[in-house]
Amino acid sequence: MEVLDTSVVNVSLPHIAGSLSATVDEATWVLTSYIVANAIILPISGWLASYFGRRRLLMVVVTGFTLSSVLCGLAPSLPWLIFLRIMQGTTGGGLQPLSQAVLLEGFPVEERGKAMAVWGMGIVAAPILGPTIGGWLTDNYSWRWVFYINLPVGLVSLIMIYLFIYDPPYLRRASRKIDFWGLGFLVLGIGALQIMLDKGQEEDWFASHLITTLCVIAIAGLTALVIRELTTREPLVDFRLFRYRTFAAGGFVVVVLGFVLYGSLVLLPLFMQELLGFPAATAGFWSSPRGLGTMIFMPLTGYMLGRRWDPRLLLAVGLAGTAYAFFEYANLNMRAGPYDILWPQLLQGAAMSLVFVPLTTVTMDPIPLPSMGYATSIYSLVRNIGSSMGISFVTTELARRSQFHQARLVGQINPYNPIFQQDFGALAGAAGGTRRGLDALYGQIQRQAALMSFLDLFRILGILFLLVIPVLLVMRKPAHHRQAAGVH
Repeated sequence: MEVLDTSVVNVSLPHIAGSLSATVDEATWVLTSYIVANAIILPISGWLASYFGRRRLLMVVVTGFTLSSVLCGLAPSLPWLIFLRIMQGTTGGGLQPLSQAVLLEGFPVEERGKAMAVWGMGIVAAPILGPTIGGWLTDNYSWRWVFYINLPVGLVSLIMIYLFIYDPPYLRRASRKIDFWGLGFLVLGIGALQIMLDKGQEEDWFASHLITTLCVIAIAGLTALVIRELTTREPLVDFRLFRYRTFAAGGFVVVVLGFVLYGSLVLLPLFMQELLGFPAATAGFWSSPRGLGTMIFMPLTGYMLGRRWDPRLLLAVGLAGTAYAFFEYANLNMRAGPYDILWPQLLQGAAMSLVFVPLTTVTMDPIPLPSMGYATSIYSLVRNIGSSMGISFVTTELARRSQFHQARLVGQINPYNPIFQQDFGALAGAAGGTRRGLDALYGQIQRQAALMSFLDLFRILGILFLLVIPVLLVMRKPAHHRQAAGVH
């Protein structure tokens, strides 16, 4: 539910703006506030668990997330909704790394793949299904039900945490000192970075003084954070974990994973709406097969890991398969229908299951159990940053590549070309005159330029996954695989 809330509100923004007497641009702060608060709390959730106790912290954040979700649904105005979304993002931010740490520590090493498969079904499928669920609830009930649906899930979660979750002995107040300097640098750096990525395209990036200032603040804050955390005795964020080369390589790969996954979540629905003419609800529905493919193949991936398949091999196959799916997207045209988009999506979803679960399993393998909470916090943070970067990159390059292709296509038009004269004469005749013919021609150029920009970005995302595959050579084989080979 926490990951779902990063995307479920997207399709409801016009309804929220209209209901609360605001513009759609003002309503986008409902998204930004949640993302920023979420990103700030992610990296310190491991320290919070060691300070307060994981079980107690889980009870607090689930209660806070559930309560703030209900209050978001009751919000009387946009400022109140933004404030409550900050509360929701702050309390929800710890749920990903905390739940992941519980599963990684609660299962034997050889069973972690199965545990991560179940966990990953929610993490990967939720943002894909979010727009579909949000659109259906908004159309059939109200945007407020997008938040109310968290209530029953939250209550059941609280009961299960109370009954089944216990703190391991090494987590009992392992840390007693609060690093206020580190916390300040974290809030400053991560907050500025997330706002910059979220508002960059809207503000025309570095042509804006706001974005330039945010960039400087982000660089300064994050640099100071890294220096502070590497030199203090009790860090909030344990960057020393990057000394494990497998963890460092996995962190890099998960940045690219978040970049590509969330970039494609923006790209494909826009393609269906802007070029194929699908309504928003239909585009959301036909974007969901990726989540279906992931949910079907995720348990199979967990089974293969349980049978001691090398996760690096599965990861390489998954990256190559996802890249192939994006190259299939790059073959689409204006005449594509829903079923032309269905099969690449199912392939992408299946291949993503071969990426996400093995990546988490092999990345966390060398981490000592007492540091697992810190590791999952950093892992969730870098995935979150990669996701924000992917969304920003796609929205920016979509506009710029469209302008580039439009200028190139216009440059190819020669009124003295007899073929052009013949085709334009037919177009002007069908449109009802020369002026209308020119308008129709310009409309066709714009659509073709937009199509070419979408196809360019699909190829770029596919190439990114192929370029990541050599990084897998840096990763070590998981310990239980090596032990099994030695015994054999």
